[in-house]
Amino acid sequence: MPLFRGWVIVGGAFLVLFSAYGAQYSFGVFFSALLEEFHWSRASISGAFSLYAALYCIVGFPAGRLTDLWGPRVVIAAGGLFLGSALAGMSLVTELWQPYVLYGGVAALGMGTAYVPCNTTVVKWFVRRRGLAVGLASSGGSVGTFLLPPLAQLLVSAVGWRMAYVIFGAAIFVVLNVVARVMRRDPESVGLHPDGAPAPIAADPAGCGWPLARAMRTSAFWMLGAAFSATWIPVFVPLVHLVPFARDLGYSPLTGAWVVSTLGIGAVAGRLVMGGVSDRIGRRTAVGIAMVLQGIAFLGFLLAGRGVALLFGTALVFGYSYGAISTLFPAIVGDFFGRGQAGVLVGFLFALAGAMAGWGPLIAGAIYDATGGYDLTWMAAACLNVLALALLALSRPPRELSA
Repeated sequence: MPLFRGWVIVGGAFLVLFSAYGAQYSFGVFFSALLEEFHWSRASISGAFSLYAALYCIVGFPAGRLTDLWGPRVVIAAGGLFLGSALAGMSLVTELWQPYVLYGGVAALGMGTAYVPCNTTVVKWFVRRRGLAVGLASSGGSVGTFLLPPLAQLLVSAVGWRMAYVIFGAAIFVVLNVVARVMRRDPESVGLHPDGAPAPIAADPAGCGWPLARAMRTSAFWMLGAAFSATWIPVFVPLVHLVPFARDLGYSPLTGAWVVSTLGIGAVAGRLVMGGVSDRIGRRTAVGIAMVLQGIAFLGFLLAGRGVALLFGTALVFGYSYGAISTLFPAIVGDFFGRGQAGVLVGFLFALAGAMAGWGPLIAGAIYDATGGYDLTWMAAACLNVLALALLALSRPPRELSA
């Protein structure tokens, strides 16, 4: 029964991330609809997503701190209110500034309560099987990325993009507020221990966790932040631009949506496989493998015009690597600095790396508007992953600091 309670937390996190990330990565579908109706530039629309991506990552910091203090229930429920109302509000858009306020602002406040609270809560509930548990929970985001973009495209075709936004917003509000009721901060808050153990886990001597101020005095903390910043700067580019990129190559909007879904399939595999594998070969090694694959995937997009099979295959590899990296990030922070204050630590680094990632879609849109293509974007993204791999290689768990 104690172990079962931990897996209930994993299931709850899965559902929250399924809904939130599935809706987020349906943006490419709505992106194309907005382009067709309003004829805005790609850079201008991408800017709304860039603002959203940067802000929701920054919001992850206070969301993580509040999760450590209050637990995930209130935080996730509030997120459902913000995210659901923002998506429904997008149905009323008529001017370019409105997506910046609704999506870039209000939706970001809601989305900031998904990744950090869910993943750090799972980190607190598991030690020995932390990689597997976080992999299972975070795979919800990838399953959502697989299922919801085609559903969004079908809804847009059937009832229009405005009504599709209303449906998405209502569903997000309901799911997040219902699921939030089963979430609990950590096993100790209900008289249990990590992994369902009858006593505290001896293998988790840092279970109380490093305070943020103490962690910030270590080079390991900033090295991890730099490594994940480098690999995440371009990470949102395919998720935003794949649908219009596929259309540029001559494919239909639905084909573009299925390319994003293929990315989601790869991310499910990356989260599940690399989460469990990291428990065996080590978190740093597993993340390094994923960074290599992500660099290869970005180079693959350069060749995607040679055939639809190559486009889908590249999306699959990118999804696998992206899913693995985003899954193992909170786990490696928990390994380095303990689980007790994982929310604030992951939240701070997520804000740092995510704020950088927010620039990716905007820069890619500007490069497209200037050059008529994405080649320069794909090459720069591959180089950033090489840099991230080098920074990760220099990262080591911190030594204990004297009091």
